[in-house]
Amino acid sequence: MLNYQFIRRCRSSFSLAILLFFATFLVSDAHAQEVEDVVRTETSLVQLNVGVVDGQGRAITSLTRNNFSVYEDGVKQSIQLFEPVDAPFSLVLLLDMSGSTVNFRQQLKLASQRFLDALGPSDRVAVVQFNAKVKSLTGFSVDRNKTAYAIEIADGAGETHFYEALRYALRELEKEGKRRKAIVVLTDGLDSNLRKVDRDSVAQTQTDEEALSAIKPQESADLKAVLATADRLGVSIYPLALPSGDPRRLPLPSPTITGIYAAARTRLQMLADRTGGRLNEINRLEYMAQLYREVAASLRTLYTVGYQASGERVRGKWHEIRVEVTAPDLTVRTKPGYFGR
Repeated sequence: MLNYQFIRRCRSSFSLAILLFFATFLVSDAHAQEVEDVVRTETSLVQLNVGVVDGQGRAITSLTRNNFSVYEDGVKQSIQLFEPVDAPFSLVLLLDMSGSTVNFRQQLKLASQRFLDALGPSDRVAVVQFNAKVKSLTGFSVDRNKTAYAIEIADGAGETHFYEALRYALRELEKEGKRRKAIVVLTDGLDSNLRKVDRDSVAQTQTDEEALSAIKPQESADLKAVLATADRLGVSIYPLALPSGDPRRLPLPSPTITGIYAAARTRLQMLADRTGGRLNEINRLEYMAQLYREVAASLRTLYTVGYQASGERVRGKWHEIRVEVTAPDLTVRTKPGYFGR
């Protein structure tokens, strides 16, 4: 750094000119770096998992690449990747082994094992458990006996580090290359770290309305990081939301508890909506196995469509995605867009 004593010693106009040159250079370089942090030009594959249903809600599974059109910010894109519904997935099955699931642990394991039965034979499944720690129980495999055993040995209690588990699952999925990817997770969504942050946000609130407005679930850095990585990898997230996390079922509600639980459930909904997955609410524990099977069936009806996004991308700018099919009476479901990165 240029210091004041050095400047005083620079008596000649030549020395001052040199100083001015370097000062101008440093300012220009800093400005260039600042601009680089905001806008950059890159080309990346945007990968979408797409479901198509008819007017009665029945899945349409016989479409081809030519039946699809993709638009980003209203501009039609050239489809570079197409996978039919029978293309295999790489799946991470995330199991919540925190204290909140201890009382129905056996139901959880049986339901998860029934989920395996409904998958395609070429789907690769990894099992990861989480509580205060995230632990891989088995890597990606088509060996269903190996995967079922991993589910059976899952155990634990304590805190819920949900978003750490999601980040771990995404890192594992990145190693699976260009395969279609998804995360299926059973949880109440009450991440222990975010719960502390949300509690601080509602500490001064007096009513439910104040508490609900004090927390901004969508502003969570943990949520944003997971969504950005899921966007980049084309991962769909399917949360199965436990009734213990439902803000409408609180036994002793207060503004603080209502705000915390509502924010957690909102984040689960955002994880599903933003990645093209679906939030499945478990209203009764005996329906858990059925919901797992429905998720597996949904995965078997998804197409994967990819296109190249290029040009100047403003970091943080929302890019809207619209997918259309040739038949006007069909409904398409996929993620609504992504933020530039």
